[in-house]
Amino acid sequence: MHHLHFNHLALLASAILQWLIGGLWYSLLFKKPWMALTGHIQSQSGERPKGAIFGMALSFVVSLILSLILAHVVIWSGSDSVASGILVGFICWLGFIAGPLLAQGVYEQWPVKLWAINAGYWLVALLVSGALLAVWR
Repeated sequence: MHHLHFNHLALLASAILQWLIGGLWYSLLFKKPWMALTGHIQSQSGERPKGAIFGMALSFVVSLILSLILAHVVIWSGSDSVASGILVGFICWLGFIAGPLLAQGVYEQWPVKLWAINAGYWLVALLVSGALLAVWR
């Protein structure tokens, strides 16, 4: 295996995009159903829930790691277009996110809607990141 060269700005941009998509996904687009399905309660004072700042920081770190791993797969696959990057993102989502989350949801008796919200976020994040990482080398 040869040494892989990464565009560090593309990795950072990918992580930032994933983090922003997650913020929009869980705060604007699906906040109410996600909170209801997970038992979270909206604070009356408008304060962030305990651990929210740590969770947001951890989400960004995880997004950086995911972007690095996805960049490996994109490079190894030879993807160099938006379409091929989206395909790699989809394949990774299907195998590494959707399937395991589905099994976890069955064991933990999640409502299908909760699985769809969580898996849907990762689908969008991986499609966008796959496309970005394929074209921005």
